Amino acid sequence: MIVSLRLTINSNNERHDAFDGGVMSYQAMPAPRLVPYMAPDSPYDRLLLYAIRRMAAGGIDDAHAAHAIFTACGLGFRRPLVLVRALMAELARIASTKLLVAPCCCPRMTADEHMLLGAIGCAELKAREAHDRLCDLLHVEHCLGLLTSAQAVGSSFADLGMPLGKRG
Repeated sequence: MIVSLRLTINSNNERHDAFDGGVMSYQAMPAPRLVPYMAPDSPYDRLLLYAIRRMAAGGIDDAHAAHAIFTACGLGFRRPLVLVRALMAELARIASTKLLVAPCCCPRMTADEHMLLGAIGCAELKAREAHDRLCDLLHVEHCLGLLTSAQAVGSSFADLGMPLGKRG
């Protein structure tokens, strides 16, 4: 017997549907398989993760994401906010697959979020590695525009004294 799974995560609830010959039955999926990684320790990486999650759920004009960046960055909020919005727009434009994003309150990360944050964190110093990660994540051959956006986001946070990812 073959069972195909369709996973739907909404901001309001979490639902796992299993279809078996047209009959729908609900099965619990263990949380470690959905969100296998711990959220980053760095408050700056957590801020970026929160903004990505809010913009993924509410669009790039999400007020909660904008407010979080505004309060964390102070008067220099415009550059990181605009660049994170550009990153999300470019991500949506070139992705050939859907990315799994956890709800904002989740203390863990999905594999897609982990790979995206890792690529953004190393984009400035290790561009080839970041490009390869982004291509693997999005199932595309080239994503130089997204790499440039990731480098700009990392640079904007670093210029405010808020470095992302592991440096060096």
